Amino acid sequence: METPPVLEVRGARRRYGEREALAGVDLEAHPGEIVVLLGPNGAGKTTLVRAICGQSRLDGGSVRVLGQDPARDRGVRHAIGLVPQDIALYETLPVATNLEVFGRLAGLSGATLRTAVADALTGFSLADRARDPVRDLSGGMQRRVNIAVGALHRPRLLLLDEPTVGIDPVARQSVHQVLRGLAQRGMALLLTTHDLAEAEQLADRVVVMAEGRVRASGAVPDLINRLFGGRQEINLLLARPPDESTRTVLEGAGLIPTVQPEFWVGAVTDDPEPLAELRARLKGAAVPVAELRVVAPGLHGVFLRVTGRVPVTREAA
Repeated sequence: METPPVLEVRGARRRYGEREALAGVDLEAHPGEIVVLLGPNGAGKTTLVRAICGQSRLDGGSVRVLGQDPARDRGVRHAIGLVPQDIALYETLPVATNLEVFGRLAGLSGATLRTAVADALTGFSLADRARDPVRDLSGGMQRRVNIAVGALHRPRLLLLDEPTVGIDPVARQSVHQVLRGLAQRGMALLLTTHDLAEAEQLADRVVVMAEGRVRASGAVPDLINRLFGGRQEINLLLARPPDESTRTVLEGAGLIPTVQPEFWVGAVTDDPEPLAELRARLKGAAVPVAELRVVAPGLHGVFLRVTGRVPVTREAA
């Protein structure tokens, strides 16, 4: 029997003037589940997270955390932890002092606070840096402290806004290990990211939003199978950035540009004939093709097909 959801969003609507930021969003998160929220800028992700935190009221629909509305019931907000994208720590204070300060702000005190800080230092592998000022830590270590602060009061639901942005791959894996550990202890995690590889590695379930609506939701393998059914995706690499006439040919062939001008993606195919036709069409138009290949679709293809947008990629700082 499935456990009741920690988070339940039903028909959430929010309008800012003429813009409908949320247009009837449904979403759930269960104990021990990592839900990754994806979508292009302006999809409604931030508005949704603010509503879940109780920081923004809806125009319609409902948000329930443990059955209660966080916008109206302050008590249930204690069951929510928030890890912002920007490092929200006191840089000149030691790690342990940061944990103590934020623990008090979360309502902890006395022996409960001391135990929570000690557990965080151990559980997040921060014990050997407890007395070091935050400013002396690496970016990945600061991210770890940032998450520890959000999870210090042991919330039932932890919201994370791009928790690994700007850190190197090794530090990212360390943060992933921390997040999996929180989920294993029964915490529900809802995080946003622009890193599709991260989503594939972490997510028990992916929710793809666009224009204030949920366009797709499910485990990554299920989404790929549902949308592509074993078919393939076309990737095109050009020898140089396309001029206007080349762009017209590519767009006419159903190809879509990415953030890299030379790289284009196309409709999926389940047999070689469309690829042969495309090759002949591009050759006839003298398109400077460096590589044309068929690949098994992944989350990148899901995102593209569901939102109609090429996902943004972010490099580690």
